[in-house]
Amino acid sequence: MQVQFKILRQVQGAAPTFQTYVLDVDPSSTILECLNRIKWEQDGTLAFRKNCRNTICGSCSMRINGRSALACKENVASELANFEAATHAQNGNSLPEITVAPMGNMPVIKDLVVDMQSFWDNLKAVDPYVSTAARQIPEREFLQTPAERARLNQTGNCILCGACYSECNAREVNPNFVGPHALAKAYRMVADTRDDRTETRLEQYNFSTDGVWGCTRCYYCNSVCPMEVAPMEQISKIKSEILDRKDAQASRSIRHRKVLINLVKQGGWIDERLFGLQVVGNSFRDLGGILSLAPLGVRMVTKRKFPGKFEASENTQQVRSLIDSVRAIEASGQVQEVVADTPEPVGG
Repeated sequence: MQVQFKILRQVQGAAPTFQTYVLDVDPSSTILECLNRIKWEQDGTLAFRKNCRNTICGSCSMRINGRSALACKENVASELANFEAATHAQNGNSLPEITVAPMGNMPVIKDLVVDMQSFWDNLKAVDPYVSTAARQIPEREFLQTPAERARLNQTGNCILCGACYSECNAREVNPNFVGPHALAKAYRMVADTRDDRTETRLEQYNFSTDGVWGCTRCYYCNSVCPMEVAPMEQISKIKSEILDRKDAQASRSIRHRKVLINLVKQGGWIDERLFGLQVVGNSFRDLGGILSLAPLGVRMVTKRKFPGKFEASENTQQVRSLIDSVRAIEASGQVQEVVADTPEPVGG
């Protein structure tokens, strides 16, 4: 079958442009195989990264039909099945089309090759290796039980392909955010029983919006991860550890989570009148925070959007029971997730 590949070409300092190549391909061919054929048979100047061709090294990560993926993992048939209707509508029912572009959140060196220096720098910033401070006794072995080792399996699957970093909305708006890849590796260190820097690490990862509180919980990192590492879930686990150790006065980010859960537990959903006062105004302890809410409050009153009263949910008791049940399960150590970091309830 014939397929046209629309590839975004670019060199440093120049505007990107799409170039189209037509190939006779087998539907089972991977996108990487198709790129190889384009380079070998049609255009030797096309630049992209590759290595293992078997979803191990992570080198061939790029944006395929608008989302970051491994070119060696995705094939023509699946791409056309997922996106054929949309591409046909766009190109006037001509040949089926697959678009390929470089990863996001990183500057382009050439074509599909990006500069990953910030990716590696942010990984290094979280100290993603077990502390050697306790290894001063040379004859000691650092053994783990199967259960302790199993806690590291999911994050250990990360191949550092950059897909999650490429799609991270938080990174796009906050260049200081370290990224989901780094925080997923960070949780591996928190979970590793051989490491003796847990408290120091949690303080480091708790730092402002550069750390775990910078995550906007958009789920993109989870959706594009080719190895099912689920970076956002690992970030949530770090938040859980921090919330267990901190009270609401520690920071606005921590207060936000604790107030959210307390209000939901009280009324089944969020009382918007109290939420801002308790989080931003710190329950009238932060005069500057309260004053910062005044312009918004005035606009809401003027436009008649300020809620005059709060009506509790009909299922408040059920919500309260669910929260208590999850916390009880967490306390028993059966799960790692924490209800304090679930998305806000609908209807608040």
